[in-house]
Amino acid sequence: MSTPYPFTAVVGQSDLRLALLLNAVSPAVGGVLVRGEKGTAKSTAVRALSALLPQVDVVPGCRFSCAPGAPDPACPDGPHEPGPGTARPARMVELPVGASEDRLVGALDIERALAEGVKAFEPGLLADAHRGILYVDEVNLLHDHLIDLLLDAAAMGASYVEREGVSVRHAARFLLVGTMNPEEGELRPQLLDRFGLTVEVAASREPAQRVEVVRRRLAYEDDPAAFAGRWAGDEQDVRARVVAARALLPQVRLGDTSLLRIAATCAGFEVDGMRADIVMARTATALAAWAGRTDVRKEDVRQAALLALPHRRRRNPFDAPGLDEDKLDEILDAFPDEEPENEPDPDPEPEGPDDGGPQDGGPDGGGGGIPPQGGPEAPEAPGAPAPEDAPETTPEAPDSPAPQPGSQDGAAPEQAAVRAAEPFRTKMLSVPGLGEGASGRRSRARTAHGRTTGAQRPRGQLTKLHLAATVQAAAPHQKARGRTGRGLVVRKDDLRQATREGREGNLVLFVVDASGSMAARQRMSAVKGAVLSLLLDAYQRRDKVGLITFRGSAAELALPPTSSVDAAATRLEQLPTGGRTPLAAGLLKAHEVLRIERLRDPSRRPLLVVVTDGRATSAGSTGPAGTAGGDPRALAGRSARLLQAQGVASVVVDCESGPVRLGLAGVLAADLGGPAVTLDGLRADSLAGLVKNVRTASDTHRRAA
Repeated sequence: MSTPYPFTAVVGQSDLRLALLLNAVSPAVGGVLVRGEKGTAKSTAVRALSALLPQVDVVPGCRFSCAPGAPDPACPDGPHEPGPGTARPARMVELPVGASEDRLVGALDIERALAEGVKAFEPGLLADAHRGILYVDEVNLLHDHLIDLLLDAAAMGASYVEREGVSVRHAARFLLVGTMNPEEGELRPQLLDRFGLTVEVAASREPAQRVEVVRRRLAYEDDPAAFAGRWAGDEQDVRARVVAARALLPQVRLGDTSLLRIAATCAGFEVDGMRADIVMARTATALAAWAGRTDVRKEDVRQAALLALPHRRRRNPFDAPGLDEDKLDEILDAFPDEEPENEPDPDPEPEGPDDGGPQDGGPDGGGGGIPPQGGPEAPEAPGAPAPEDAPETTPEAPDSPAPQPGSQDGAAPEQAAVRAAEPFRTKMLSVPGLGEGASGRRSRARTAHGRTTGAQRPRGQLTKLHLAATVQAAAPHQKARGRTGRGLVVRKDDLRQATREGREGNLVLFVVDASGSMAARQRMSAVKGAVLSLLLDAYQRRDKVGLITFRGSAAELALPPTSSVDAAATRLEQLPTGGRTPLAAGLLKAHEVLRIERLRDPSRRPLLVVVTDGRATSAGSTGPAGTAGGDPRALAGRSARLLQAQGVASVVVDCESGPVRLGLAGVLAADLGGPAVTLDGLRADSLAGLVKNVRTASDTHRRAA
């Protein structure tokens, strides 16, 4: 086994280290979610934590880590006789993103269960993590069906394996720790709320600290054992401090004033439910025990709020996480301090070894010593991207703006990005047919979960038994197999897998017209509001999203397909407008993106959403206007029919407004083989029949092909 990187050698990241240590002191806090950019020591710090946890006593030979003093009465390896236990280190079990359901909860031998009535059960990762740490790297990429199982286990403290009436239950209480990069997508709110604390991490911008990160990382890679030896003393000090804090925890007093501060803080920040209050109380108590005190103070409540509330106060995926610290201080100061009991000051915090560098330093941004209760300042947000090239001339149209001073030939000047209008609830758009993509909530698909629609021979390991089909397959052979008793003689080739139908997530690719005609009469604000609404819908339905914009003479892939709807919303807000309308370039860019994504993820079906008024005034990079084959509208039509021939399900959001309408968006929709819907018709209460129209149009073109 390789030597892990020492926890105390991690540089900086004081909030991260503090949150992990508080969970080591009090596992009831409920775990940690670590959010941040790549290369910031998230995984390094989490993997190093297990070495600081006290050992656990287990029943010898029990695969489910039962405690000798209080064994689980329903343990599959039980019942356990009273006796001495065996001490072993606390485990840290990693759940891979691509793990199967059976690997997580365990596998039951269905053949033996039916034929012999024996519960032959192989434990999964939840059993291994009992009384330890369950670590999920890139937790936001975890499949929905695995998230559902994690939610059930975290809520009940037990794991249930059900196979057609045969069930196994075992205890599964663990410290849940997850790391994620928000750029790759957000977590479902249900799982987000299950994490007791959350921490935002970022790489240091201080050159001296970054130098120390590199120095320590290189020293560790050169000789891991020697590097770990240098920090062994600090590791032992922290381990002893965790043990002392655990022993002190039951004596910590949470006074009425502290409870009022906690309740007022949760109410003031409008968090949902009561879990936030409970987590804050447990965290404040653990902070006092970690500091060696038996009373909870205002600073403990403040630090608990900064760790426990940011991920619980978000109202939608586009709200920035975090707390208004001025408001927090105002709430806390409204309650007078209690008189603290007389007690000695805690011992000063141990320091890391002197290696000639800054006290805080480590691999990928980690840190030495014991973390304080304060957090680093948030890095300054990057500025908006620079404007694009100068716009081209937009032809006169009923809703085009008047020529501005300094423009040539009535060209629409580039306008600064405008804010999106308020988002609204949209009706569901779906891809026709039956897919087999990643589980989600949009289009019909064959999935591991959902309603049973039939049975088939299993392809590989059996996961969902179709009992009736299995009995039907085995019944004709009972006499030939020598059946004499009441039991059914079942063989492996009799087993049938249940086929189920549920919903899948799709790739929703937005192609947004950002030309000058779209800027007329402030339409771009309404257009952005509509796209933002569709992005919210995509977030809720677990889709991947991509964003293409076209204006001037070219189309740009503003956001490659990703699970991060936040990133798409940010790019949309920064989108300027102006110039001609190269519609064909936008459609051809969509064709290119979908072709590449089809190779990367062939099971995920696309849904193309084109947001435009249908005008095409520039051939863009597809050919020179005015030459044979270079007419902008003709090129746009051919590009649309190319997408239709590829079987891409499409919807055109018609942004044309004004008393005179040219109906060009409807023509484009016909070329794409999908429906056209107005901005007003995109709302949920005005969109009845749109899904049906998408399917009907696509089915018609498929039959014609």
